[in-house]
Amino acid sequence: MADRYLHLTGTAPGRFLTRRLGLPQPAPLRRWTLETPHLDGPLLHLTAGTPAVTGVAEALSRTGLALTDRADRPAAIVLDATGVATATGLGDVHAALHPVVRSLAPGGRIVVLGAVPSADDHHQAAAQQALEGFVRSLGKEIGRGSTVQLVRIPGGASAHAAESTLRFLLSPRSAYVSGQVVELTSADPDPVADPAAPLAGRTALVTGAARGIGAAVASVLARDGAQVIALDVPGAREELERTADRLGATALPLDITAPDAADRISAAAPDGLGVLVHNAGITRDRRLANMPAERWTSVIEVNLDSVLRTTDALLKAGTLTPGGRIVATASIAGIAGNTGQTNYAASKAGIIGLVRSLGPRAAADHGVTVNAVAPGFIETKMTAAVPLFIREAGRRMNSLSQGGLPVDVAEAVAWFAQPGSTAVNGQVLRVCGQSLLGA
Repeated sequence: MADRYLHLTGTAPGRFLTRRLGLPQPAPLRRWTLETPHLDGPLLHLTAGTPAVTGVAEALSRTGLALTDRADRPAAIVLDATGVATATGLGDVHAALHPVVRSLAPGGRIVVLGAVPSADDHHQAAAQQALEGFVRSLGKEIGRGSTVQLVRIPGGASAHAAESTLRFLLSPRSAYVSGQVVELTSADPDPVADPAAPLAGRTALVTGAARGIGAAVASVLARDGAQVIALDVPGAREELERTADRLGATALPLDITAPDAADRISAAAPDGLGVLVHNAGITRDRRLANMPAERWTSVIEVNLDSVLRTTDALLKAGTLTPGGRIVATASIAGIAGNTGQTNYAASKAGIIGLVRSLGPRAAADHGVTVNAVAPGFIETKMTAAVPLFIREAGRRMNSLSQGGLPVDVAEAVAWFAQPGSTAVNGQVLRVCGQSLLGA
């Protein structure tokens, strides 16, 4: 459904009226296309204190943006604050960004590089944790469709591990991601033969792929070179086959809760899976006092239990090949909660627990990373059916003052799925325009 308010604020009378009334003024977001793969303008590289990681300039030089240490209208700003280790040192963060933050181009990007807070140095831990509060606050005030993120790199590590993350966050692909913290490991990225098709030679399975976010994920993974297996319930066969035909993918009509689901997935991917995307999900909303057991059970079964079972079985069978990627779909409802969704929020919070626990073990035991996206208000047929005033509140209650698109979630999934994202593990990325709800 079209966002008429966003269209209104793009007109001169609309801008005047909303400004006079103190209403949100969302800026149209620029998303990735073949014609506009990069932001317009240079990348300003700044430092605060003495950097604690190496190779930052080299990593930034491969983002597709022209690197500079001075620019009147930068498209992006990266501040290396990895060496900030005291409260006093935080003054260098202010000194670096204060003079230039107003010059950032509309729709620009600010990325602060930080270090992982130390368990042994509480001064360093305090200073580095302070960067999180700084970034989240700056994201809420930056405006004009711009975004702000914090990327934590392990102390003493090379920024080489952060290259795929920087390319994602400093590009139009991350249009609806803001105020987020990504903590990297020191793992070396897997080689990428063709940057234009980073998933070439990999098979990717996407559940819930017939429509909405799942179809968008399948489309973006296919764009990035993957051979896609699109899975959805048999009742959605017609839509599923249309999606698969459009992408040159394989349709797999299958109820993910079936006892033999993992066996049938393995049979559909005889050479193994390079990417497994758990996107299938349902809602059965009702307040707890009015919720019968079957509504609770069905949501937990589809959204969480089936994910746990199939993931365990596919890892045990070796269907996920070394260097593989598991990406699950959580939700900001699992972070902030939502009235009438105790079942749904529990299932999505469970996904977050799965990712944080399994990620390090899957990497160590199988060479596989595990991450999750947590969408906020995304413009789909489901949200189009939400009552008008609730829908408008959902759209405006974020730093970008608008709803996201399915492709925004899909781009985040594709970043997690890339071979270059080996250092991204156990992470939950909110794709919500920095929702005012939750952490």
